[in-house]
Amino acid sequence: MVAYKRILLKLSGEALMADKPYGIDTPRLIEYANQVKEAADLGVKIGIVIGGGNIFRGLKGTSQGFDRVKGDYMGMLATVINSLALQSALESIGAKVRLFTAINMEPVGERFSKQKINEAFERGEIAIFSFGTGNPYFTTDTASALRAVEMDAEVLLKGTRVDGVYTADPEKDPSATKFDELTYDEAYSRGLNVMDLTSFTMSKENNIPTIVFDMNTNGNLKKLLSGEKIGTLVKVK
Repeated sequence: MVAYKRILLKLSGEALMADKPYGIDTPRLIEYANQVKEAADLGVKIGIVIGGGNIFRGLKGTSQGFDRVKGDYMGMLATVINSLALQSALESIGAKVRLFTAINMEPVGERFSKQKINEAFERGEIAIFSFGTGNPYFTTDTASALRAVEMDAEVLLKGTRVDGVYTADPEKDPSATKFDELTYDEAYSRGLNVMDLTSFTMSKENNIPTIVFDMNTNGNLKKLLSGEKIGTLVKVK
């Protein structure tokens, strides 16, 4: 028995760096792939969105003189690189995977459509969604919420390097305390850095809860799907 049968897993691009200053740490990538395959072996239908901050962030590029639209497209291309890396890592350990892109990028990946998602899940394949929403000015958090709605996910799981949502950044403030659960409205009113407002709104309006948890601890994803209370639940009400 699993707590959720259909999930959207949002992974941080920065987390792929591990202790490196940039790029992809191969051991960390393999750890993530093993956790995802464990979840898939439970029979869970999995969609994945991964950020690109380990390679390039559009907003950071803007502050350095890049045009915002071009910077965002560069960031979206970074998500494709990470998605290809994760696809390759998963396939190397025997998982079946399909990579989707928000724009036409054959032969890199297939153009996203809900029908193709359902076909992939019927075949027991993990779906990776790359290139964000396909539009500038939208984050991969928003892309995660959008794809979660489109794939009829029961929950959005945000895998990070911290074990939940805190009153402040626990890496900077040792007095920060962790929430076991809170509502989207509470997270917004407190100004908590969980996801951006657009993704909050989309998840709330479509009744999709979010669980923020530590993906860097091996086995956490499987424990969460098996019903253990891990991380912080952000619920609708």
